[in-house]
Amino acid sequence: MRAITNSLHPPSCRKSHSAEMKWFNHAIKLSHYYKIRRIEKKVASLNAEKQPPNEARCIPSGVVSKPIWTKKALNVSVADWLAEEVPVALVYNGISHVVMMASPGDLQHLAVGFSLSEGIIASAQDIYGIDIVDVCQGIEVQIELSSRRFMALKERRRAMEGRTGCGVCGVEQLAEIGKPVEPLPFTQSFELSLLDAPLKQLKICQPVGRMTGCTHIAGWIMPDGQLINGFEDIGRHVALDKLLGARSHQPEWQSGAALISSRASYEMVQKAAMCGVEILFAVSAATSLAVEVAERSNLTLVGFSQPGRATVYSHPQRLR
Repeated sequence: MRAITNSLHPPSCRKSHSAEMKWFNHAIKLSHYYKIRRIEKKVASLNAEKQPPNEARCIPSGVVSKPIWTKKALNVSVADWLAEEVPVALVYNGISHVVMMASPGDLQHLAVGFSLSEGIIASAQDIYGIDIVDVCQGIEVQIELSSRRFMALKERRRAMEGRTGCGVCGVEQLAEIGKPVEPLPFTQSFELSLLDAPLKQLKICQPVGRMTGCTHIAGWIMPDGQLINGFEDIGRHVALDKLLGARSHQPEWQSGAALISSRASYEMVQKAAMCGVEILFAVSAATSLAVEVAERSNLTLVGFSQPGRATVYSHPQRLR
């Protein structure tokens, strides 16, 4: 029997069979290796989608990284960027006036812009100093007003505790909504054919928005169509205040138009009009009260501002 077995499986065949088994085992190991590598590459790809190479190397302020899970991979967490949201208190001469939820950057511009758009000051020169102080609950922006402006503020002071996107929070009387705004002069004009370029540039000025999808932006369009001074924030009102505050330090700063990435609510129109802005472009629609305020204040309001499209709600004579 042994002789028959040996004749059926000669030494050369036995060696060949052993080599085949070794190759088969090696192939199994390779398949497991490449399967693991494919999984690792898939996880890396998911992370890359959330962390674009350029943005991962140069992270703007106002974002934090947190783990998240997606519908396609609930068993694998990936890093995602979130926009920061912090309580910011504006304190005038030692007295807290308003608390709002905002992005933590450009708060010195917020202090000036809010003070202008709320009629607390007439010009940036009415503010003698601004200090940004981190406190355990959030951030305090300590503003030193001139004596005359501080006395006027105390006479009409109201406590306003705002929430994200809330422009009416804390208003004590309905009569304060839509407070009279001095009618604007007709000194500005704008060529609508120049609008497409700044609209395309808007997202370039919005790094936090590109990373998180969570911010508004307000930018300034010069008469030649150049977009400058773009400011982001989680709140559309705050973004506009930051823009107005930054622009107020420039000579002839009201020359041109404001562009906002949100809808045009009455608060946005009123803030712009209070600061002497004659033309306001909004990417989205306008509300009925916003149009009423724009008509009364002589402000040119344009909604649905998108490449090749614009809807003019009031005072079209400034546009060409």
